[in-house]
Amino acid sequence: MCHNNVMRGNFDLLATNPLRKDALKIIEAGLEGIDTAQAVNATVQIDKDNVIVSGEKFALQSDTRVIVIGVGKCSFQAAEKLENILGDRLTTGLVIGIDDKLPATKKITAILGSHPHPTEGNIAATEKMVSLLHDLRENDLVIVLVSGGGSTLLCMPESHSCVEEGMILNTLTKAGATIQEINTLRKHMSLARGGFLARHAYPARVVGLIFSDVIGNDLQFIASGPTVKDETSVEQAEKILEKYDILQSCRIDHCGLIETPKEDRYFANAKNLLLVTNNNALKKMAETAAELGYRSEICDSCLTGEASKLGAQIATDLHDSSPKTARLYGGETTVTIKGPGKGGRNQELALGALSKIREGEIIVAINSDGWDNTSAAGALADTDLAEQVVKKKLNIENFLRSNNSFEFFAKTNSHLITGHTGSNISDLVLALKG
Repeated sequence: MCHNNVMRGNFDLLATNPLRKDALKIIEAGLEGIDTAQAVNATVQIDKDNVIVSGEKFALQSDTRVIVIGVGKCSFQAAEKLENILGDRLTTGLVIGIDDKLPATKKITAILGSHPHPTEGNIAATEKMVSLLHDLRENDLVIVLVSGGGSTLLCMPESHSCVEEGMILNTLTKAGATIQEINTLRKHMSLARGGFLARHAYPARVVGLIFSDVIGNDLQFIASGPTVKDETSVEQAEKILEKYDILQSCRIDHCGLIETPKEDRYFANAKNLLLVTNNNALKKMAETAAELGYRSEICDSCLTGEASKLGAQIATDLHDSSPKTARLYGGETTVTIKGPGKGGRNQELALGALSKIREGEIIVAINSDGWDNTSAAGALADTDLAEQVVKKKLNIENFLRSNNSFEFFAKTNSHLITGHTGSNISDLVLALKG
């Protein structure tokens, strides 16, 4: 399992009281509930003449080529499991990921890409992937693994460089743009996003296995929808650039924007399957919470807006909950960067909650990929931590103003450390009342 021994890096250090122990068990259950290899194994089977995906059969003739490609934080582990399932029927493949541990694949080439900023290496890897899709036939089958982080990895610009794309995206991120805005723009800046992989694979059959890290699970925005018909336009992308005052400052013509494939024929033989969402994690968290004696309330789309403000609101709402309540949240917040500090959405959320937390309460916020813009997966907030703040004379507001949540939690040993989990289904927040 890709989450085997998750949280053991600092579980014992953090589990200093019963409430913390319960919270960490619930969070760990959530991560185990989105195990990448397990999800693929439950979805894809093969018999002599068919690949079966979620019950649907894809017939294989003697000359059918079966190709596996993939991008994102789940791609390495998913590719390793798929190669084992497909066996001799697999022809070739290529996946681009960010986990330092390369998969033990023989037919599927694995390339380590850069994230969160695109590089020339990502372009070269994407071009190799697209080259595998040339000259395919109608009876060939392309299985595409799509997961969070894939947008950055699928960098294949028509008229600009990855450096220029990175600068534009960095500006949007600092301004607090939503993932839908960012990925609308990304789809129109690459020849491998926004349905382009489906066009490259045409006329072969395409099956997209998708791991969602986007609120609402809109397939066209997950990794910028490489196998999904894009419903946005160049004009919409231009408006986003205008909104954040970027369009006029671009050093390249039209900011390198291109229109995505709109012809229905490219998608007629493309099937896209949502494999894992944050609901898989939240349900497992609720099951474990029930085993520990808590009543759960789930909201899989409640994590939106400014991270620190939402953290304070979650803590305030927890006050009104009855004892033995677990509030479970999924989604993705934003951080408007105003200072020079270091941190991530989940650390900022936990820090925002800390000044509001009361005795018998705890809030844990974690990025499901194990990498909250830093080597930490996230952080926790409770009154034990609040006592440390007083003893060490730390000023929470100063850390928030400088966006320096990582340094705060480093000083108080309150980070959650998991390493790369091999999955990515948005962020998870647990608010627990004992």
